[in-house]
Amino acid sequence: MVIGRNVSSGSPYEGPTGFSRARRIGDIIAVAGTAPIGSDGKTVALGDPYKQAKRCLDIIEWALGELGARLENVIRTRVYLTDASRWEPVARAHGERFGDVRPACTFVEVSRLLDDDWLVEIEADAVLTE
Repeated sequence: MVIGRNVSSGSPYEGPTGFSRARRIGDIIAVAGTAPIGSDGKTVALGDPYKQAKRCLDIIEWALGELGARLENVIRTRVYLTDASRWEPVARAHGERFGDVRPACTFVEVSRLLDDDWLVEIEADAVLTE
């Protein structure tokens, strides 16, 4: 018996890796690390961390909506950057979406992501409330 609901974004990594874009159990939703992948399966906005972050956040917002949540329900985000010196444009994109919500947030530099063209990957956790 499967408990909870899953959402797939069609990422080419979901099937072989055995994960879902997002999973909801009860009032809790976890959105997996979300990369700047376009609907064609290719990386969007090569070299542009701001536009890549916006794409990640678009996918996250869509996944939350599929599970009955909105950005206002997000309580934590995690932002993975391949170059921490480029944090400001990513923070600007994050602030445009979450400026009023102000979830707990962590920015972390990583040595690399699965695709060398990805400059950023973002995760989100949400809780549904009455």
